[in-house]
Amino acid sequence: MKLRAKLWVLYLAAILLVLLIISASLLLYTAQLDPVIRAQFKAFLTQHYLIFLLPLFFIIALTALAFRWVLEKQVVPLYRLSDALNIWAKIHPGHRLPEEGGEVVRRFSKVFNSVAAHFEDLQENLESKISDARADLEEEKNTLAALIEELNEGVVVCNLENRILLYNQKARLLLDRAAVEDPADRGGPVGLGRPIYGVVDQKRLSHALGNLKTRLNREEGSHAAQLVMYGATQQLLRCQVIPVRDAAGELGGYILVFYDITHKVKVDSHRSMLLKSLTEGIRSALASIRAAIETLTAFPAMDDAKRVQFYRVIGEEAAQLSGFIHQTASEFSEHFKSQWPLENIPGGELIGAIRKSAAEKLNLEVDWLPGAEELWVRAESYSLVQAYLYMMRQLQARLNVGHFRMQLAEDRLFNYLDLSWEGAPISLELLETWKRGALMEGEDGIALTLQELLDRHDAEIWSHNDSPSNTCALRLAMPRSVAPQLLQGKVVLEGERPEFYDFSLFHQPGQTPELDQRLLSNLTYSVFDTETTGLNPSEGDEIISIGAVRIVNGRLLRKEIFDQLINPRRTMSREAVEVHGIEPAMLRDQPAIETVLPGFRRFVEDTVLVAHNAAFDMRFLKMKEELTGIRFLNPVLDTLLLSAAVHPNLERHNLDAIARRLGITVVGRHTALGDALVTAEILIKLIPLLAEMGIHTLQ
Repeated sequence: MKLRAKLWVLYLAAILLVLLIISASLLLYTAQLDPVIRAQFKAFLTQHYLIFLLPLFFIIALTALAFRWVLEKQVVPLYRLSDALNIWAKIHPGHRLPEEGGEVVRRFSKVFNSVAAHFEDLQENLESKISDARADLEEEKNTLAALIEELNEGVVVCNLENRILLYNQKARLLLDRAAVEDPADRGGPVGLGRPIYGVVDQKRLSHALGNLKTRLNREEGSHAAQLVMYGATQQLLRCQVIPVRDAAGELGGYILVFYDITHKVKVDSHRSMLLKSLTEGIRSALASIRAAIETLTAFPAMDDAKRVQFYRVIGEEAAQLSGFIHQTASEFSEHFKSQWPLENIPGGELIGAIRKSAAEKLNLEVDWLPGAEELWVRAESYSLVQAYLYMMRQLQARLNVGHFRMQLAEDRLFNYLDLSWEGAPISLELLETWKRGALMEGEDGIALTLQELLDRHDAEIWSHNDSPSNTCALRLAMPRSVAPQLLQGKVVLEGERPEFYDFSLFHQPGQTPELDQRLLSNLTYSVFDTETTGLNPSEGDEIISIGAVRIVNGRLLRKEIFDQLINPRRTMSREAVEVHGIEPAMLRDQPAIETVLPGFRRFVEDTVLVAHNAAFDMRFLKMKEELTGIRFLNPVLDTLLLSAAVHPNLERHNLDAIARRLGITVVGRHTALGDALVTAEILIKLIPLLAEMGIHTLQ
């Protein structure tokens, strides 16, 4: 019951009590009168009751008006001041008291607002100094996060409750099938606060952790355990389990480092097969040769025909052995080629590096002819630059070439990198001589021949000339490459703390299914919102967008989001479009609700659902249970109801009013993800206010 209603009930109860006292007093008074006088008094009251009722009614009306004035001008404003003071002290220092009510209340509000403004200035100065003091530490944290994100290995950090505290994008791509199919999909099992057992076998990991604890207790052997497992796409992974010790030297958590060893195992198996085949082939050929030689030695008087026959056997076996060794060596060279570190680099970047090195080391000018600069090549940049410097050096010495041009081209199978000049061409014999030369000049270059570099890049080079233009060129052909897929969340912006980690979860109490007993500040939340074609799901309105964001350990994880448009397969009114701005054309190629909800359920699994006016959104989800077979049994919190519980004396509890009251900037209003982000910030601000009211858990 609201404050006004409570006070009016108390007022009416007081009036009734006064009337009862007056009535009881009259009854007692008349009971003591003489019967004749009592009869006359009753007759007088009966005939002239208005003389008593009108003044009584007038008095009650006056007291009601006075009570209402006191209530509206003094009492209710004081209660509102109490709520506003609580918001100012706990949530939003920029909040100001409403200057309303009676003279005294308004004067207090005005003076307090002046003091609050001065306090806010002091606080901003203090926060600025604190921010400056923490800048170096934050930069180091971001650098660490960026370094981990750039690793070629997958990294996951877990606490002793086996919940994920940190991960990098490589780990998601190795372990999370949803991330492989769509890097922007955050509904998979890899995420902050989620159990590692969703991607790593529990029994094998428990065994590895048991071994770690034993080694730590005995202080012996390697403090790391190994296990082999399959990844999201059935690639073979080697997982290294590394302990994280707390201040007391005890096991406080662990780090999982994942290496994709699929190709390595395949290459090693092929190498073993080649060695085995080589051994057997050599043994067989040598046995035949040895037998022939022993026969020739044992029978020196053998006739010439048979002797020639044995010589032929020796020659054939030797030729077969030579061919076998050549074939094995050729296949084995692929093993070394696969170990050479090649990367996808932009062709324009490679040409730029060659031009810069030529200018600095050879004092040569190299023009860049327009072509397919956007192409990518798979190469080891440094060695390829050294190869072109080597060829320019040879051309400069042999043909006195002082100016070069470079161009990148492509066809269906190959990328071509041309180095051209005006003048005489080079012969095939000279190019073959260059291929055998080392790419070294003093201390510069690398200890490889040009041919070895070509082999390791699976490339070929040849000379050609254009007689009419008197232009010659060396053309390098390499297999085509494609631009690498950009990883979501890869760039760490200055001042932005990456949200792939939360080390404070090391100190979080164990997460158990008994959510009702856990502190609200320790729960993991999925805050969501929907946009729809209308307001009535029972009349056919459909969801057209779902947006959600996660809160872990009191932190809003802006990169762990779910954001998906949905094809409603029905028309949409112009009024609905004007509200959320989603045009029907934007939904035409989007998935249907039965395709989207499974991913959304994975995203919110093992979390508390939160929405503003949650009954509306949950009604739409419930209407799809029969179609999809998906039920959302998560606990649900409604920020609309929570705000009303925290501030019962305030009248407006819509999303905009609450955000304005709590000092939250509203961005992306009436988009599912935008509203979910605002709702999440509201929840974070409401939790400490709920704690002050004695509300610490879901119960």
